Amino acid sequence: MTAEYKVHGGVAVLTLNNPPVNGLGYETRRALIEGLERAQADASVKAIVITGAGRAFSGGADIREFGTPKALQEPNLLTVIRAVEGAEKPVIAAIHSVCMGGGLELALGCHYRIAAPGCSVALPEVKLGLIPGAGGTQRLPRAIGVEPALNMIVSGEAVPSERLAQIPGQKLFDRMAASVDSLGEEALAFALEVAGRHAQGEPLPRVRDVRLKVPLGEAYFQFARNMVKGMAKGFPAPVKCVDAVQAATTKAFEEGLRAERDIFIDLMWTPESRALRHLFQAERAVSKIPDVPAEIPLREIKSVAVIGAGTMGGGISMNFLNAGIPVKILEMKQEALDRGVATIRKNYESQIKKGKLKQDKYEQRMALLSTTLDYADLRDADLVIEAVFEDLGVKEAVFRKLDETMKPGAILASNTSTLDLNKIAAFTRRPEDVVGLHFFSPANVMKLLEVVRGEKTAKDVLATVMALAKKIKKVAVVSGVCDGFIGNRMIEQYSRQAGFLLDEGCTPAQVDRAIEKFGFAMGPFRMGDLAGNDIGWAIRKRRYVEKPGLKYSKTADLLCERGRFGQKTGAGWYDYAPGKRDPIESAEVIAMIEEHRKTLGITPRKISDEEIVERLVFALVNEGAHIIEEGIALRASDIDIVYIYGYGFPVQRGGPMFYADEVGLYNVVQIMKRLAKNPYDDAEFWKPAPLLARLASEGKTFN
Repeated sequence: MTAEYKVHGGVAVLTLNNPPVNGLGYETRRALIEGLERAQADASVKAIVITGAGRAFSGGADIREFGTPKALQEPNLLTVIRAVEGAEKPVIAAIHSVCMGGGLELALGCHYRIAAPGCSVALPEVKLGLIPGAGGTQRLPRAIGVEPALNMIVSGEAVPSERLAQIPGQKLFDRMAASVDSLGEEALAFALEVAGRHAQGEPLPRVRDVRLKVPLGEAYFQFARNMVKGMAKGFPAPVKCVDAVQAATTKAFEEGLRAERDIFIDLMWTPESRALRHLFQAERAVSKIPDVPAEIPLREIKSVAVIGAGTMGGGISMNFLNAGIPVKILEMKQEALDRGVATIRKNYESQIKKGKLKQDKYEQRMALLSTTLDYADLRDADLVIEAVFEDLGVKEAVFRKLDETMKPGAILASNTSTLDLNKIAAFTRRPEDVVGLHFFSPANVMKLLEVVRGEKTAKDVLATVMALAKKIKKVAVVSGVCDGFIGNRMIEQYSRQAGFLLDEGCTPAQVDRAIEKFGFAMGPFRMGDLAGNDIGWAIRKRRYVEKPGLKYSKTADLLCERGRFGQKTGAGWYDYAPGKRDPIESAEVIAMIEEHRKTLGITPRKISDEEIVERLVFALVNEGAHIIEEGIALRASDIDIVYIYGYGFPVQRGGPMFYADEVGLYNVVQIMKRLAKNPYDDAEFWKPAPLLARLASEGKTFN
């Protein structure tokens, strides 16, 4: 059942019932039309109420139909809204909890609206690279005014129903219910009231009939367009939102609707919208683990322990404090604990100064934090996360102690970014309780969490930490066990290519500029300076022992031998003025690169930005294909999520695997074959991964 029909004292109530958020899929739309026709044919029905079951009025389109014929099958949403608006009996939307996208457009098509407090109201289509496509840009300005409507449509952000109800002269909400619980009864009473007025000859109001006036209209919209263009970062949809809202002020309603629809269809075909819609679906797919049932019982996490009060340990702790979960941090020395707690306080105080955190919330969070020097004090924690130095011997000592100390059923997690989780689990007598939780730095800011599943990790442990990730507002991606897991394993190939580019003629600034122009938040050399070049140096030293035949540029080692570890030492690939983070091209580094190039006997050549992007991005793609084939990642879209949320890959490109699909896998393979001919590169690496080669030959895609 997608829309239930019941009659209560002369009022037909159509209840959307399509969990989880009453998406307006084909079956729901058809049920709405049937319900409207049934109510209008019943002489005993005086008015019609449309509401939603469960936790939403309606969240809009049914994402399960995205990209399928059902999404546009008649009756489409425009048809449903026309039927509602054209009904001869009053139609009242009883809105609660969530009213977004097509759900808000449906409500705007009703004659009246009554809303419960605490309802989130939004037209979020711009976040998918689109504009509202069922009259939202035409009706919302008529309901709340041009400026508030434009702000909502361009940002896509939700606004509380109470705030919208306070807009002077607004026609969005005719009534505000006292509460969600009383909404049903109040809606029935309101429906009978307006039915009585209608019976006495009062016409049914339609939002579409409201006349819009915008003084200095052309100048206002040009100003708005310029403002939005400056913030849109190259995305076309925000500016098109302005165009559509302007059409509401300059065209007759039906003409405005056609203009909105034309813009919507044009945007559907833009690469930016395709990328954003892919990521929307990918983020929802990422929590689905094929062999872990959705209904599996979860372990209760009421308290968390963190081993290590350094930068990572403190950042990890803040995530749980923010979610209201008590945290106990363990260190070996009191001074280390004091420094760690001071850093947490400093981070929170910075948020207070910026107006992002209230004093009482800060005090509540700090009250949940405790510290200890004794493992025994951690015994009753439900989850313990190790965030100590990245060395297997150090990890072994910690996990053997945790195995002795922690209560049965406690989850033992490692924050390792590269080490073998199966070896770490083997240090305990309960490997089924061990899982990897790889937070990204700064851990209290970055949204990505790699959840590493060991060979013996229990399914309920995996399900528990995936659910917990949502509670602490992380996007969690499951990875199998390999060196570097998903993200760091791929970034190593990206970094290798960056080094080869220096050997062949580039400067660090040229490489960074090219990939940042492509859309990356930061190029590889600026990123190295920020993270610390000594981290990569330590990994390479390990690689030289483990894989002596693997080819690397030596420029990064030469840099580290000079003590140029990045911003923390005031010098890395770039120079930095004291107390500043702005990179300054370094004559010393360029001379070092040129000298090393001479020792290699390489004559520098001019390298295009296009080649730089190809080598960096397709290095990610080829390694990503290996990762999928080996079962380290569950799906290609999981890799895209890792790179969007963890590595600054441009959102408008949809992630490395999606970008490869857009370029065409056949074309990617041809480019790799060309790159393999470069005598100064690694020809073996550019051999396409078997999965990539097969998909390319079959004309298929990763996603």
